Amino acid sequence: MAHPKRKQSKTRRDKRRTHYKATAHNVLNCDNCGAPVLRHHVCNECGHYRGKQAVEPEIAG
Repeated sequence: MAHPKRKQSKTRRDKRRTHYKATAHNVLNCDNCGAPVLRHHVCNECGHYRGKQAVEPEIAG
């Protein structure tokens, strides 16, 4: 197995890791009811997707 000849500095290590970051989800508001919903997903509250009724919402009881 290959071994490095020299220790890589913290600066070089951190420069490589600059792109290893978490990104926030793109949350929008539903056009029908205004609830927060992820893009390209059916709204959990009202069941609408792109202005149409996609699924019947479950009634919490």
